[in-house]
Amino acid sequence: MAHHHALKPLPWASDALEKKGFLTKEVVEWHHGTHQKGYVDKRNEIEKSLETADRAAANANYSVYGELKRRETFNASGQILHEIYWENMGGDDNIDPNSALAKKINADFGSFDDWKADFVAAAKASLGWALLCWDPSDEKLHNYLCDFHNNGAVWGAVPLVVVDVFEHAYYRQWGPKRPDYLSGFMTNLNWKAINDRYMKYVPQGK
Repeated sequence: MAHHHALKPLPWASDALEKKGFLTKEVVEWHHGTHQKGYVDKRNEIEKSLETADRAAANANYSVYGELKRRETFNASGQILHEIYWENMGGDDNIDPNSALAKKINADFGSFDDWKADFVAAAKASLGWALLCWDPSDEKLHNYLCDFHNNGAVWGAVPLVVVDVFEHAYYRQWGPKRPDYLSGFMTNLNWKAINDRYMKYVPQGK
């Protein structure tokens, strides 16, 4: 049975980042209310269509069922990544050095600055997303590059910090200056919310 997925509200006012000299209200509202909403709506549409799709005709060359399943993960991941994207912004660049996540970053990357440099490099190289994740396969933090919502993800990894680098996220405001957008993103991270996510979803002591 199809589930009704709803657009999750922004965790802060749509002009909150503009007041801090980062993303304008217009960019945020277009991105959230039109672009992200499109993934949510399409996910619902796909799940509804899957209820009656002809499973007997499924094959690896082409089938309606197969294409629906491919786009299902694209839109579901688009919805989920955008929700984390908004939630991990709205703060500042000051991570609590005594937080569990800060200690884990230092242990796995050497220092916060080393993590930051690697994360920004991944974001510059990506077509779509860069993610800081905890990977249960080695119980370490990694910066992963995801060219598309459902391409490049690591099974079981927990996304903690995500940045959208598709052009719709910044081009109207920043044009081709992706490094400027990334600089603004890094200085508007909500480290309390990110650490809370780490504490909630990652087994502690790992």
